[in-house]
Amino acid sequence: MIIRLEGVEKSFGTQKVLNGIDLSIPEGRTTVIVGASGQGKSVLIKHMLGLLRADCGRVLVNGLDIAAMNKKQLKETRTKFGVLFQGAALFDSITVFDNVALPLRERTHMTKIQIRKKVLEKLSLLDLDGVDQKYPAQLSGGMKKRVGLARALVLEPRIVFLDEPTTGLDVKRSQEIYRLFHRTQAQFGYTAVIVSHDAPKIFKLADYIALIADKKIQGCLSPEDFQLSDNPYIKAFVEETMGSIYISGTDRS
Repeated sequence: MIIRLEGVEKSFGTQKVLNGIDLSIPEGRTTVIVGASGQGKSVLIKHMLGLLRADCGRVLVNGLDIAAMNKKQLKETRTKFGVLFQGAALFDSITVFDNVALPLRERTHMTKIQIRKKVLEKLSLLDLDGVDQKYPAQLSGGMKKRVGLARALVLEPRIVFLDEPTTGLDVKRSQEIYRLFHRTQAQFGYTAVIVSHDAPKIFKLADYIALIADKKIQGCLSPEDFQLSDNPYIKAFVEETMGSIYISGTDRS
């Protein structure tokens, strides 16, 4: 397992958010974390990124406790991460090119020519040819998401975290993002961790579905097993989001 959480607990003041989280993320697969609003999905992701430290328990990345890393080790570990935040988190004052180039400038010793080649390559991969000199304000919501994904992939990370990647997009644009995501994951073989409310559509992308409810992971199962689970929390989630049993099938196009 490339990421493993063991007995993770987290409180903010008197509010307990995570209470004994156990979760294993397999390498090279797509794990989707689902759950009702306010259940701690984004808090969970921040622990994996080392942005929050657990009150109790451990978060292991490649077998190393991320909370025990020094600054140098944490920085090196994060070079293997790509992150697409909920709002894409683009810098409005710089161009698309400079937004995507930022991780390369901060974390590598690439030349200007090498950076330009890498950035344009990733923009082209995400159907963004010709927008490199535009500013985020000139882009549609879907294009901003794709630029955010290009930036997340520019270092060719081993692990990509996506926090609600289709928030604010209509059905058509959401489907475009999912298709692009699946294509890039198949091409680069990275491990994907996705926080999403978009059930059941997100199930077609998932190798595993993890439900967080009552401050714990109630199960991390294949889409088919998830939908047939006897766990009462999972059964309630399936009924609420899908109605009758939804069989995901194997077509992820």
